[in-house]
Amino acid sequence: MSFRATVLTLYPEMFPGALGVSLAGRALERGDWSLETVQIRDFGLGRHRAVDDTPAGGGAGMVLRADVLAAAIDHASTAGDARPRLLMSPRGKPLTQARVRELAAGPGAVIVCGRFEGVDQRVIDARGLEEVSIGDYILSGGEPAALVLLDAVVRLLPGVMGNEASGGEESFENGLLEHPHYTRPPEWEGRPIPDVLMSGNHGKIAAWRREQSEKLTRERRPDLLTTGTGEET
Repeated sequence: MSFRATVLTLYPEMFPGALGVSLAGRALERGDWSLETVQIRDFGLGRHRAVDDTPAGGGAGMVLRADVLAAAIDHASTAGDARPRLLMSPRGKPLTQARVRELAAGPGAVIVCGRFEGVDQRVIDARGLEEVSIGDYILSGGEPAALVLLDAVVRLLPGVMGNEASGGEESFENGLLEHPHYTRPPEWEGRPIPDVLMSGNHGKIAAWRREQSEKLTRERRPDLLTTGTGEET
């Protein structure tokens, strides 16, 4: 059974977006994964299909209503649906490559794209939404974050990447940032390819790449070496 993604959004026209081209797009055409969108406003209230209201206790902005969003979630994820329910949110747990791999190994995901000031906490609790963040910054809505999450997941699905082995050496797969890459020409603007990469000695090449990965990680992401994802503690 292929990976099945359902995205709940006020802007379904944003999908598939970048997911409709390149590897993800071809995989979508082949049926390696499927994508459907649910318009939250279809479950809105009254003549104007209202989906939000003012925050309880006062404050700026508007909040997505629990009853409206719950109706949309219940429509998209019926009884027996084993897919996790994700809410793209800046206060969620950071998305990691480990979580991406877990999702890619599963049946799919129901992804809620928040808007406005936030989502009524009651629907998060009642429908078991897992809050997920793609970074420490604020977006206009959850749609770009959902696209990022799905891109990360889809590329790991069987048959999507042309060279399945290529994913194993990428950043975060082994707790380190990826080593530098080089290709032809052998020298460019006075900058040669490191000699070790031209040596043909695969053992030395592997050791050099590992050394470079560790160096880059120490310089740019030392947190990876102190949080249990790398080797240093």
